[in-house]
Amino acid sequence: MIAGLLGVASTTAFAQKYELNYAKDSYSKYVTLNQVKATFAEADKNLNEAKIAIDKAGANAKTAQLPLTFAVKAAVYATFALRDSVKAVTYFNTADSALKKAKELDAAGENKALITDAANNLAQYHLNKGVTDFKQKKYDLAYKDFDYFHQLFPEDTTALYYSGLAAVAGQNYPAAITAYSKLLPLTFSKKESLYSDMASIYLMQKDTTSALKISAEGVEKFPTSAELRRREIEVSLQAGKAQEVLGKIQAAIANDPKNKNLYYYAGLVYTTSGNNIGAELNKLKKSETKDANAIAALQVKKDDFFAKAAEMYKKAVEIDPEYFEANLNLGYAYLAPAIDTYNAANQLPASKQKEYNAAMAKSTAQFEQAKPYLLKATELKPTSKDALINLKNYYLGTKNTADATATQKKIEALPSN
Repeated sequence: MIAGLLGVASTTAFAQKYELNYAKDSYSKYVTLNQVKATFAEADKNLNEAKIAIDKAGANAKTAQLPLTFAVKAAVYATFALRDSVKAVTYFNTADSALKKAKELDAAGENKALITDAANNLAQYHLNKGVTDFKQKKYDLAYKDFDYFHQLFPEDTTALYYSGLAAVAGQNYPAAITAYSKLLPLTFSKKESLYSDMASIYLMQKDTTSALKISAEGVEKFPTSAELRRREIEVSLQAGKAQEVLGKIQAAIANDPKNKNLYYYAGLVYTTSGNNIGAELNKLKKSETKDANAIAALQVKKDDFFAKAAEMYKKAVEIDPEYFEANLNLGYAYLAPAIDTYNAANQLPASKQKEYNAAMAKSTAQFEQAKPYLLKATELKPTSKDALINLKNYYLGTKNTADATATQKKIEALPSN
């Protein structure tokens, strides 16, 4: 009698778990069959059977709260969320809820494979949705989509990077910084650009201290990156730290005097400082007061910065005559003062012919000083718009209209980016 009772109990338990086991097996078959095009139809059949069975298991009081039930339901419904666009949201919500419960109950990790499958499909669902939302400029929604992906897979670099991009586009700068900060310790192919991007984000928030810190950290991690060094210089100047960054570069030069890049970076500091003074100068010239003494003082300061810049670029070119960026900037460092002298001469009244002639002679000498480096830059990189514009300005300054026109045609022929 006892044996008979045990047999009945065993049969009942088997019947209760039959639907759950069948759902699990059917889903497993779907995964296998769905990898081969020839068995797609059979795969679909098994997936549908898995859904029917797991719904029955979920409705059965004896199996409804089992960890395996939630794990299978999460995997099955997450798959449908990707496949059925009409009911995608409903399937997603069911799968998301089941996944959370499956994780909570599966302390021993017995259903790890099913839970991982469900998480992968739900992450893919939100990745797809995020891309669509981003393209439609729904940046806040896109950020939430990508962040959902990140919450499922905290160290997935794609999830973090896309979260950061969407946050920046939606002007959610704190969230962008958080996402990018989490990326920095991870293996990520675009890590170098992250430092520059983070510096820009900090600047948008007017946080020059953090921008300077992250820029310096980027240069330390990627010492050969011209872009990061340039970013550090720009941020340093905005933060009023020009001397500090210049000091770092000069110390590096003392340790490595044959490093062409260091001279180039020093030149950038002086060029950027000169351009900043130039911006102040232009404002003053357009003001009502037009303080002649202040204008003259600023002009001297600007010229001094460009002279120092030229000195640094020239050292870089001496080390490597084929260094495009150094040739380009050396040409510009000579060209900018020439243009200033030329423009100042043309502002003189007709009564000052002698001063005009002297100024034009000076500007011509300055233009000629720039010429070999302007030509070299266009020789090294014929499609550089910056190089061609500089060369055109040289021709305009020396009143060579034919070559200026020819160079302008080259500029117009460049592909638009």
